[in-house]
Amino acid sequence: MCPYGLYAEQLSGTAFTAPRDQNQRSWLYRIRPAVLHCPWKKAAGGQGNLTNKFDETEPDPSQLRWHPFDIPAKGQAGDIDFVQGVNTLCGAGDPKARHGAAIHIFACNSSMRNKAFYNSDGDFLIVPQQGTLYITTEFGKMVVEPNEICVIQQGIRFNVAVEGETRGYMMEVYDAHFKLPDLGPIGANGLANPRDFMTPQAWYEDRDVKDYEILSKYQGALFSAKQDHSPFDVVAWHGNYAPYKYNLKNFMVINTVSFDHCDPCIFTVLTCQSMRPGVAIADFVIFPPRWGVADKTFRPPYYHRNCMSEFMGLIHGNYEAKEEGFRPGGATLHSMMTPHGPDADCFEKCSRGKLQPQRVAEGTMAFMFESCLSMAVTPWAVKHSEKVDEEYYKCWQPLKKHFNPKCKDVCEANGASKDVLPPKRARKK
Repeated sequence: MCPYGLYAEQLSGTAFTAPRDQNQRSWLYRIRPAVLHCPWKKAAGGQGNLTNKFDETEPDPSQLRWHPFDIPAKGQAGDIDFVQGVNTLCGAGDPKARHGAAIHIFACNSSMRNKAFYNSDGDFLIVPQQGTLYITTEFGKMVVEPNEICVIQQGIRFNVAVEGETRGYMMEVYDAHFKLPDLGPIGANGLANPRDFMTPQAWYEDRDVKDYEILSKYQGALFSAKQDHSPFDVVAWHGNYAPYKYNLKNFMVINTVSFDHCDPCIFTVLTCQSMRPGVAIADFVIFPPRWGVADKTFRPPYYHRNCMSEFMGLIHGNYEAKEEGFRPGGATLHSMMTPHGPDADCFEKCSRGKLQPQRVAEGTMAFMFESCLSMAVTPWAVKHSEKVDEEYYKCWQPLKKHFNPKCKDVCEANGASKDVLPPKRARKK
């Protein structure tokens, strides 16, 4: 028996035999072991629309945009807590095979009371967009506000308390854990620095409860078990497998100071890598406020087709490439090889702007979940047709043809500032 009459319990996030530099586990010293619960039963209805079934809708490569998802009003919808308010938008793969990912939104108005939740299928990366999350875990407490994120790994029990209407986004990965990307030629410093990630300090409650409910997401379904005490009775812990939070304002942006565009991977906060080197099951990428100082360069993102799936969300502000239509609490999905890029208004405005140092994305925080998997939308995402922007494609339709084989400086001919034009080469005599 441990000191103070505690039970020792190990929580393993990797196989026992994983290489030492990749092995993740923690020891929990608790008042009662986690095994003290009644048998599992399929959870009753009213537990949101979590799913891992991604073959129930017809494939559609179209650019998709959703208007901001509704937050249930307490008077109309009753009490909706975090688990009840989670709805799956899209995903790919199968947690039974430990391969794949899913993207969810959550919208709730009430705290989880005598209830805890954990994910048997993988890790959650949680991005609050409106309202603060007061998260209690077996490792301690975290307060996660908009413009912060947290990661709660596979198997960790947690409870979410809120103060009124709350909404956000969530990425789930089945394969492995999120980690910091390698920096390569960037060197020792840059992007998200390890010192800025915070893990909880041990906190416990010794509380008897008649019917405390534990919810487990297992193979895409929710199961429920009852026990007679709080699961947050861990008095102490040590190890390297623990939930953590990060404030996005601490991200050290790397960007060009000469010309041309760096690829958006330079804004990667966390990554979950696949078995193929350099290919991510999921990247979490942000587009924070920063300076743009490039010469002879169109500032917004370039037009693009990609072998990855790109899901974007907006925490606050206006995204520079689509200031109209893409709003906080909404989302877009650009599927594999589906073209996308700045809307027509953005292209025209930025093609005529002066090339001088400027603040980009001031007062804005957009993010992207990027994946090598081909995402399929769920019936819930399609069913909410009032949230699907059927006219999204129209934002590109006003783009004009500017090609003129007789005039190299087409921009100048169309009235653009000379500041944005490349210098003319001297003619050979």
